[in-house]
Amino acid sequence: MTFDDLSARGLVLLGCGKMGSAMLAGWLAQGVDASSVWIVDPNPSDWLRGIAGLRLNQTLPDRPALVVIAVKPQMMQDALPSLHAFGNGETIFLSVAAGVPIAQYEAMLGDRTPILRAMPNTPAAISKGITALIGNAAADASAVNLAEALLGAVGQVVRLDHEGQMDAVTAVSGSGPAYVFHMIEAMAAAGEAEGLPADLAMALAKATVSGAGQLAEPADADPAQLRINVTSPGGTTAAALAVLMAEGGLGSVMSDAIRAAAARSRELGS
Repeated sequence: MTFDDLSARGLVLLGCGKMGSAMLAGWLAQGVDASSVWIVDPNPSDWLRGIAGLRLNQTLPDRPALVVIAVKPQMMQDALPSLHAFGNGETIFLSVAAGVPIAQYEAMLGDRTPILRAMPNTPAAISKGITALIGNAAADASAVNLAEALLGAVGQVVRLDHEGQMDAVTAVSGSGPAYVFHMIEAMAAAGEAEGLPADLAMALAKATVSGAGQLAEPADADPAQLRINVTSPGGTTAAALAVLMAEGGLGSVMSDAIRAAAARSRELGS
């Protein structure tokens, strides 16, 4: 399966909210022709309506090359029956819906259907996302490669060894941006409490978190070593880390948070 197949047979995007829109923008920037994309969305945005050639809420092609499922898990039972006719055939299904296991799709579409499950995160909106990918037995190498190429339009892609890892991925990277945003909130609030104007405290917190992330990602050293590099014995950073790394500190809280998110992901898939 190639991009030429997408142009010839079509790509269907079921649901085009924030994540669907981020992926669509990446695909169009990568050269996918808007006229080969069908969007099924009951409340399309003005941005979607303004894309020339896009097939918005039109009759679907007879045998699309790929169907991307980007609706909320709670909407899945209502959304998928319309796509049942494409099951057990040549159409590849790629789901970015949190918590919905491949077995659930196989039960609705047929176990001979090529199905891939992915977990992206919201930085995909600026092509800085990271997506984990796993396929079923019917998804051959060409199907996986096509999905990886499409998801690569909005950031990095990693392949999982087995689907059981997806709940942990959801908890770490899928939900992870929210943890970072909350940390920015907390840092800014603490800076304000120490006497900084609110806007200055927020600017410092945002830039610090962004800069530290960009420093850490390409570094050969792991984050522990980077932390050590900026921690002078007896200095201000050491005083703060003594609190953050104490028993019951950030490590413990983060462990509890990720455990709760992973547990909820498993509940959504049951």
